[in-house]
Amino acid sequence: MTGTTPGDDESWSSLAASKLGLAPSASRRKRRRLIALGVVFAVAAGIWALSWDYFAVAPIARAEHATQKEIDAAELPFVVSLTPEKNEPDFWNVVLDRKLSASEVRKMTSMADSTKVFSYLKSLGGRPLAYTSTMNKAPSVYHDRTAGDGAELAYVFKLNVLSGREKSVVIDDWKVVDVRCRRSTAKAVIRYPAQGGSAYEGVLLHIPPRSYEPVLTDEVDGQGKPYFSIRRIEVGGGQSSGGLRVESIAPVGKVCTWGISMHYVDVHQKDGWVRLTDKDGKPLVIRTEFPPARPQQDWLFGAVPWTACHKLRTSPTCMP
Repeated sequence: MTGTTPGDDESWSSLAASKLGLAPSASRRKRRRLIALGVVFAVAAGIWALSWDYFAVAPIARAEHATQKEIDAAELPFVVSLTPEKNEPDFWNVVLDRKLSASEVRKMTSMADSTKVFSYLKSLGGRPLAYTSTMNKAPSVYHDRTAGDGAELAYVFKLNVLSGREKSVVIDDWKVVDVRCRRSTAKAVIRYPAQGGSAYEGVLLHIPPRSYEPVLTDEVDGQGKPYFSIRRIEVGGGQSSGGLRVESIAPVGKVCTWGISMHYVDVHQKDGWVRLTDKDGKPLVIRTEFPPARPQQDWLFGAVPWTACHKLRTSPTCMP
């Protein structure tokens, strides 16, 4: 076993005293006294540093944190953008506010491919509507409520919700506002009707809305139930934007405009309703329509050859 010899101790104290600025010839007592004072000063400096951190730095940090919370809370809880469905639906109607000319009819009826017909009609100013999601997994109460609806068509759009807040914001409800409906001016309707059906992720609602809407359209357990009774939209806090596919259905032969107010809650113990606005800060206005039952031109194709249903009103083939 090894230990420290008196010579080693003497060498260590001489070295420490030299570092503290004492001459090597100073007495052992002076060296030890200076070293003791150095230790005291070192401890005092450490205590001072800790005290500074607690009494000066910590309050500054707390104040900065409080200020950041105030800035975060003052920022808009979220903003939205609306994007119409761009892709061709599986099955669809296209409506126009004018009749097709004879040459347009000839060109249209010369096509058999639905995608080519869809693109051509959009180039003429046609407005697409999609057949609504099938609701095979919805509960019986939903089917009882919608038993008389028949085949329905929807204006489909994507509602994107974004937030720049550092803390998350939860949207837990919405309501439809400022509903105004008028008679449709559509004169031509081209139908590519559903053969079977598909379900899409998102929500569905009628305009004006029914009490239990919007409902979930995802083909999962919960389909057909009020969306906000089982789901939430969470944004902010570094999360990606929340997106919702919306199928909106107007009454037959009507064009309706409407808006949305969303209810939110946040970590700052704030909550409230926000009327959605567009990029210019004006109330967001959504337009939804349903073709008239007896348009001046009613063309049908797909499972059957091109058929002028406006000339065959009572034909079973032409029934919606």
